Amino acid sequence: MKTFIGVSLIIIICFSGNKNYAQWEADYRLTNNPSTSITAYDNTWCVAANGNFVHAAWYDYRDGNPEIYYKRSTNYGVSWGADTRLTTSSFDSFKGNISTSGSVVHLVWYELQAGHNVILYKRSTDDGATWGSATIISGAIVGSTDAMVASSGSNVYAVWEALLAIDNREIYLARSTDGGLSWLAPVRITNAIGASQNPAVSASGQDVHLIWDDGGFYINVFYLRSTNAGANWSAQTQLSNSTGASFSSVSCTGQNVNASWLDGRDGHTEIYYKRSTNAGMNWSTDTRLTNDLGIKQPPVICSADSSVHVVWFDQRDGNMEIYYKRSTNLGLNWDGDFRLTNDAAASRGPGVAASGTNVHVVWYDSRAGNTEIYYKRNPTGNPISVNNISTEITTDFALFQNYPNPFNPVTDIKFSLPNRGLVNIVVYDVNGRITATLVNSELNAGTYNVDFDASELASGIYFYSLSAGNFVQTKKMLIIK
Repeated sequence: MKTFIGVSLIIIICFSGNKNYAQWEADYRLTNNPSTSITAYDNTWCVAANGNFVHAAWYDYRDGNPEIYYKRSTNYGVSWGADTRLTTSSFDSFKGNISTSGSVVHLVWYELQAGHNVILYKRSTDDGATWGSATIISGAIVGSTDAMVASSGSNVYAVWEALLAIDNREIYLARSTDGGLSWLAPVRITNAIGASQNPAVSASGQDVHLIWDDGGFYINVFYLRSTNAGANWSAQTQLSNSTGASFSSVSCTGQNVNASWLDGRDGHTEIYYKRSTNAGMNWSTDTRLTNDLGIKQPPVICSADSSVHVVWFDQRDGNMEIYYKRSTNLGLNWDGDFRLTNDAAASRGPGVAASGTNVHVVWYDSRAGNTEIYYKRNPTGNPISVNNISTEITTDFALFQNYPNPFNPVTDIKFSLPNRGLVNIVVYDVNGRITATLVNSELNAGTYNVDFDASELASGIYFYSLSAGNFVQTKKMLIIK
């Protein structure tokens, strides 16, 4: 295990305000073919990350008809493997949407089969190295499109909209309780006059958070939550209160739930944000995240540890560019807008994911003469909350047993340092795969603790390792869900 820890990536974290924006690296082109390549735009996730693995999904026309493609990085996004074609049928396949829980990667998309659209699912159980067969999870529900997937441990959730009749769209949800191996029959979530559309879902432990747009012409954002893995649902909550609120996105970390959407209350579209700190029971007032006259398109939100990340694309610069905004205190305060792309072509369809200290963004643009998939990362953009609980100088390095142990889903890890230096704490599974990076920072001598949220991991034995200078120590912990 010492050899494994020795090659772990160590990154110095800068904790001061917008300085982390300067850490964004150059654009990385993920595709290179003469056809059209497009991410799952709107409010869905085309990128997911867990530990050192980063996963991207899109659809393109290189094979004559649209097919779902996939690509992964095994080293935090530093380099990427080959394109993998995940669909092989003669049907048109659109909008691959991706999620990961531990080493299991989940993918949903929709296909036009026998004259109507169906939702399909596929999974990998080895971090994207190999993939199983496709499964139709929408059952007999016709007209199903725009699916999104979320996962937490062995629970997997897919939501989509279905056109049941002219001007009548409803939201459906299917779920799996065994990591995607089998699926329960889909359940109709909404029952409203007009269009219920653009659903998004996020999960942590047994909590599931569902958000969508409803109301036809006078659109508003609505929310539902489940505290028992989707078996039962609360009454609907209207999150927005304005004309033209749409394309909502949701992400949760433990009890913290974050929602963002497009809103027309100001006479033009702006990005708005709302948060809950008690798993969706109560919500804050609205926060306006943008303030310019540019035409904007749907935001995508993700959260990790105490940070919240939002990406979108707008036209404030005369052409479509990808923008990014971040909060490092659970959505209480926000940094300024940051422009991620800078080329004459239109950039669209961004997705964002965070893992460890890294932030990953994937989008498509046409700078190469045709639309290609691009990637960008900030290796220090997701600061981990490390608390200094004592400045008393210790004589030795120490890594203490996590408490509580066993735990679900959060535990506390304490460690001591006799001198200042680079500190790396990672969590990995029984196969040696990194599942979380808790600390990558230069710290002063003292005693610290860091919370580990294992909401996205399955039950089982895991290990956590402290590496500082020549000191390496590993301990075992148990997640029970």
